[in-house]
Amino acid sequence: MTPLFTPQHRGGSGPPLVLLHGITDTWRTWELVLPMLERHHDVLAPTLAGHAGGPPLAGEDGAVALAGAVEAAMDAADFGTAHVAGNSLGGYLALLLAARGRARSVVALAPAGGWAEGDESYRETLDFFLSMRDALETAAPHADAIVATPEGRRRATEFMVTNADHIPAELLAHAMRGAANCDGLLPLTEQARRSGWPLDPEQIACPVRVVWGTGDKILPWPSAAARYRGWLPHADWVELEGIGHCPQLDVPLEAAQLILGFTR
Repeated sequence: MTPLFTPQHRGGSGPPLVLLHGITDTWRTWELVLPMLERHHDVLAPTLAGHAGGPPLAGEDGAVALAGAVEAAMDAADFGTAHVAGNSLGGYLALLLAARGRARSVVALAPAGGWAEGDESYRETLDFFLSMRDALETAAPHADAIVATPEGRRRATEFMVTNADHIPAELLAHAMRGAANCDGLLPLTEQARRSGWPLDPEQIACPVRVVWGTGDKILPWPSAAARYRGWLPHADWVELEGIGHCPQLDVPLEAAQLILGFTR
């Protein structure tokens, strides 16, 4: 029997590409883009530490510990450097890996950590994820029934995407269960409150593309990108009109093309 949650996915051939998911998610958020990406890349998609199927979250360094675990997975895959694409928390981690010299290029889809200095709205975002996990712990046992109805699918996806009809019900149910089983959420949010989102943009030497949906309900455009707009003036910025927080689920073909068009 296939385990409900698995630590990572690897497939395809070509230059190495690492895919990093967002907070409370798993590697399976990339399933709809994997067939396209694996035609051109040796793809490694790990589940982050502290997330369902991933390794335990070690220490109290939060996102820094997550980046270290990703580096360990890259080392095990014999990826000295790789192209890196990430969504939300994974987008921030992709930039953190770039600052550590592990990225050949970065495609960041609505990366976390972009709030302007003094903008306290990130605390509301952290509270949102905590409240959502509480709700999902109750809903997760009924995930299959919930996503079997149009109203249930709408409620399950309203903060992730603006287009949900093409997403398999089983994948949506998996995402609900994954969020309910994200043991690292509390320590990660507590660390984010204490130290914010440390990043030295001057250490980022690789090309960067930032992609943001104007319909993002979790990290609203452009306010949640303010810091990155100042830090990454030479990045390639792409707006997706009306698209939500997870373009890899919302518009997988376009998301894959945006990644491949940059890694090539």
